Amino acid sequence: MDKARIGFIGTGWWATANHLPVLRKRADEAGDVELSAVCRLGTDELRQVQEAFDVPYGTEDYRRMLDEVELDGVVVSSPHTLHFEHAAAALERGLHVMVEKPMCTKSADARELVRLADEKGLHLLVPYGWHHKPYIQEAKRQLDAGVVGNIESVLCHMASPIRGLLQGLDFDHEANGGGLFAPDPATWADPVVADGGYGHAQMSHSLGLMSWLTGLMPREVFALMTEANSRVEMYDAVTVRFEDGVIGALSGSGDIPEGQMFQLDIRIFGSEGMLLLDVERARLAIHRHDGRDQVYDVAPDAGAYSCEGPPENFADLVLGRDVENYTPGAAAMRSVMILDAAYRSSKSGVLERV
Repeated sequence: MDKARIGFIGTGWWATANHLPVLRKRADEAGDVELSAVCRLGTDELRQVQEAFDVPYGTEDYRRMLDEVELDGVVVSSPHTLHFEHAAAALERGLHVMVEKPMCTKSADARELVRLADEKGLHLLVPYGWHHKPYIQEAKRQLDAGVVGNIESVLCHMASPIRGLLQGLDFDHEANGGGLFAPDPATWADPVVADGGYGHAQMSHSLGLMSWLTGLMPREVFALMTEANSRVEMYDAVTVRFEDGVIGALSGSGDIPEGQMFQLDIRIFGSEGMLLLDVERARLAIHRHDGRDQVYDVAPDAGAYSCEGPPENFADLVLGRDVENYTPGAAAMRSVMILDAAYRSSKSGVLERV
């Protein structure tokens, strides 16, 4: 394949701030990507997207786009609760899919997307930017090599400056990545549209990373959640039992002050030692019981978030190049399994099976 023909379903704030600019630049400079079609609601907004990114075909009906345009891959950036419908439709038509986080909001839907992709031999990925950081990829290599032995416990914490978003307040999108449009408050703050708060909005990042690094499969979840002048939760405290008796403590907060760096801290404890990974303090350290420690020299800003890697990775995969999928749907599926059970547990007050 000489050129990957990409369509887009949903082009709001983040799609026009990241995915479309990254792939437009690649189309202009490398010439191996074609932005073929875009689907979004609102005729004026649709026209703006087509003009800004030079996309020839536009529609408000994703089914028409999939039926009428020859595509090789689709980027799904619609509201959380529509991800499954849109991604499944593209996979059913034999198209590779990059679907925004959370991949889905329900465990059964996430499993079905992974099944569909596997059955049809298609690539499915979720654009988690931190997976493309060199020191985080080194952490993955070390864990795959068994540096901590058998994993026995994990700690995973994330915090973000998104209090206003979760409260449905105005959001300065120009100061937060740009894009043509501010995010629709409902996609973050309406419990029906978002199907949750900080968990789906941000812990999908941290749990996707933890799941990719460890390969752990969740089995049981207990969670406490609380709002803060919001209709969706601002804080999450989650405990998980994984296969083989591994346990995890997972937490999230949407309330760090504006201007502060995201917190994402993962600590993995095993039979032979522990691995410490941090994006706020840009740390990768391995400490072993036999004294063979490794503390990596990581630049202070190495953990700063960026998301150019996933769209580039998606284009390479669609083109059939021999590259790794760094943000696979299988890891995102395990994140969804945890979050789905966590939301159920927060309502039932009891331990929930995934």
